[in-house]
Amino acid sequence: MASRPVISVYNETGAVIGTVPRPDVFETPIRPDLVNSVHSNVAKNKRQPYAVFRKAGHMYSAESWGTGRAVARIPRVSGGGTHRAGQGAFGNMCRGGRMFAPTKIWRKWHVKTNQNAKRYAVASAVAATAVAPLVIARGHKIDHIPEVPLVVCDSVEEFVRTKSAVALLKALNAYADVEKVIESKKLRAGIGKIRNRRYRQRRGPLVIYNEDKGITKAFRNLPGVELVNVHALNLLQLAPGGHLGRFVIWTQSAFEALDGVFGTANAPSFEKKDYHLPQHIMANPDLARIINSDEIQSVLRAAGPKRVKRPYKQRKNPLKNKQILKRLNPYAGVVVAKKTYTSTTRNTDFTRTLVSLE
Repeated sequence: MASRPVISVYNETGAVIGTVPRPDVFETPIRPDLVNSVHSNVAKNKRQPYAVFRKAGHMYSAESWGTGRAVARIPRVSGGGTHRAGQGAFGNMCRGGRMFAPTKIWRKWHVKTNQNAKRYAVASAVAATAVAPLVIARGHKIDHIPEVPLVVCDSVEEFVRTKSAVALLKALNAYADVEKVIESKKLRAGIGKIRNRRYRQRRGPLVIYNEDKGITKAFRNLPGVELVNVHALNLLQLAPGGHLGRFVIWTQSAFEALDGVFGTANAPSFEKKDYHLPQHIMANPDLARIINSDEIQSVLRAAGPKRVKRPYKQRKNPLKNKQILKRLNPYAGVVVAKKTYTSTTRNTDFTRTLVSLE
């Protein structure tokens, strides 16, 4: 068996201090369709319930006038001396009335998702973080970073100062992604700007650690930078918006723990009971390369003459068309000739009989 690819490990100054084998989770099939569907379901589980006021549209003294007055039987505001008196109320078609089917806070907000589908989506999102074109396509500035995936030493987990985190990102040429976030900050359009979400901005790097020894304090004040424990990976952070290719910075211990979290190609996960990594249906998905390979072409028969399918032709009735009838039944010509001969002979004999009688 071939040796597993290795990933370089970088220290605080950006120098290579060692290597670590690449976990098997990075061989998981990348499924954008599955990630998108799972993300749309999981994202619904953080919604805040909303509803209209339960008395809205009903805070009137209104009663229907009944029949016999040539007006609709909608409830009407009681009283007099004002334009409001006699106007329709309560109904959703009335001015000042309630809405149709008023929203309630006990709506079914959460959506259940199969556990295996969520695990597959997370593994696929982790695998996509190691594909540089996907990371670039998502908008991250990784043109000058040394490697993808990017792994740093465990001493980074002991950072407690933001300036140490900034120095690390600059040493790895990853601070350009943070500057992109800073420049993208815009005022939110709509009513959300007065509901504690006044600004919106892009997403920056995701730092994944194994043990929090102060690293969350060091990185939490950097715009767009998020942190997550390797044992609690979240699809909402690995693929924001359902789009694969988040720029991830791993600590060495977190990177090495992936085999225990997801398992390997030959062993199940240590943390997830009876969980095995998804496998590719085809070892080589390049079907054109397989068909054109020497192994396949050497056992194939040579191509025969090209057969062209006849174009559509109008179907003709053989009972009316003699040529088509003759083509279907070659003996039909003999039958027709025989009938003609018989009828002609009979006519001749009948004529001779009439002449003799005269």
